[in-house]
Amino acid sequence: MAFPRAALRPAIVSRAQWRADETQRDAHAHYAGGVTAIFIHHTDTPNDYNCADVPLTLRNLYAGQTHDRSWGDLGYNFLVDRCGNIYEGRAGGVDRPVVGSHTQGFNRGTAGIAAIGTFGRGTKVPAPMEHSIAALAAWKLGLRGVDPRSKVRLTSTNDKSRYAKGTSAEFNAISGHRDGNETDCPGDALFARLPAIRDMAADLQGRSAGAFSGIGVPVTLQSLHRGGD
Repeated sequence: MAFPRAALRPAIVSRAQWRADETQRDAHAHYAGGVTAIFIHHTDTPNDYNCADVPLTLRNLYAGQTHDRSWGDLGYNFLVDRCGNIYEGRAGGVDRPVVGSHTQGFNRGTAGIAAIGTFGRGTKVPAPMEHSIAALAAWKLGLRGVDPRSKVRLTSTNDKSRYAKGTSAEFNAISGHRDGNETDCPGDALFARLPAIRDMAADLQGRSAGAFSGIGVPVTLQSLHRGGD
């Protein structure tokens, strides 16, 4: 089905380009019916990196999340660096609704976007990073016709989130990790920028402020991924 608010797909650095060792991950990806919400994270790593060195950072995160945390792959679907470069995270196809391991209880039907760095209170969130997060969210949500400023209803698939298994809760279509789980992620500074990112994403979908309907998308999540739903 073609939706009228689809946004252009931004440039994405592939796993092959950042040299992910595909022999180290689970062979099979799991899929949902579509992505109707985005959870924003930060990687809790240093901010003073050279963007040319990000592929090495990604390989280190990949090793840690695949083996040390036993998630079978990177937990995040995408990552964004301070220069605005977007990277493919979890394997399975950037244009497909791959189930990640980024937000316990709410992995299915959502995508996890991680900002590379640490964004506690007082930290400046780079403008290129904000724009790329918005562009990526606009594209992914636009594939299902979801307004980035809308609300969605999600149902927790386990007891490891803020909500008991089976509990339905309303979220922003672009939410922070802390909205679903007991965590400070994505940091106070980045969390405070989410309203602006939602507006930017809506603009990239061609939506004016007056066009916002406020209608959410009801989604019931089912557990399909052993790495944490």
